Amino acid sequence: MAKAGNFDSRDFARDEKNVRNKFWSTARRAASHIPFMEEVVAGYYCAMDKQTPLKAKGILLAALAYFVMPFDAIPDVFLGIGFTDDIAVLAAALAAVRTNITPAHRLAAREALAGLE
Repeated sequence: MAKAGNFDSRDFARDEKNVRNKFWSTARRAASHIPFMEEVVAGYYCAMDKQTPLKAKGILLAALAYFVMPFDAIPDVFLGIGFTDDIAVLAAALAAVRTNITPAHRLAAREALAGLE
């Protein structure tokens, strides 16, 4: 995604579109495997927020794009271990941008997850 310290707008747009299209179906499948799913969903809302700084958006979109890809380092189809690599990538990204995730993002995440049940 990053090129010489700058974000490539084509990669950024592709990642955002990919995340928007696949996030909720992947989130439903992964909800029981990721113990901090509420924070992941809050990260999704943060990434989609126009107020979020570009650098934080880029970090989140890259991690969320990795999350929605079915075939990555450990394919998600492997029950029990398929989301372990996703967990590591998401945890690192969320830690890097935690100051950008607002109470509004967290509230939206709680409400969205309540609607999935």
